[in-house]
Amino acid sequence: MPHDHEIFAPYRFCPVCGGSLDRRLIKAGEPERLVCGQCDFVFYLDPKVAVGTIIDAGESRVVLIQRAIEPGYGKWVFPGGYVDRGEQIEAAGVREAREECGLDVRIDGLVNIYSYAGRAPIIVVYAAAIVGGTLVAADEALDARAFDRGAIPWNDLAFRSTKEALEDYFDGVRLRGARVRPDSRE
Repeated sequence: MPHDHEIFAPYRFCPVCGGSLDRRLIKAGEPERLVCGQCDFVFYLDPKVAVGTIIDAGESRVVLIQRAIEPGYGKWVFPGGYVDRGEQIEAAGVREAREECGLDVRIDGLVNIYSYAGRAPIIVVYAAAIVGGTLVAADEALDARAFDRGAIPWNDLAFRSTKEALEDYFDGVRLRGARVRPDSRE
């Protein structure tokens, strides 16, 4: 079964005629596209936008949740998820924090934006402060805790973007422009 963050997974059939989609290079210098073998419809895939919040829990600690869903079941992340079409990205960050760990948060600033070659999601990560609620492991979490930098389970983080964003957060990268990291697979 393909990893659900791969660019072409799970699209196999044309949304226009139902024919098989094949990867083709349409124009030199551009990425391969999915093209219908029957009607030649080009299925342009847009990136998926995700948002995360690194929540300041006081005393130099941040909130992490242990995932109860794939990908990354049992691994640790900060609260986050996909942005719905038409939803303001900061509002999605606030919503995801509430849904995943029971906290009401205020967005304090941008940490950074992360994207990786060959992967669909673009991950926008914000620094956030707690303004209400109670820290709980909600429906998509096995556990929810506050960690200081030294106690973070660095070898048990779910995604490359989680590690990089936490490093950026603790290194004070907030509110600066995005920085380019060496290309590699998440």
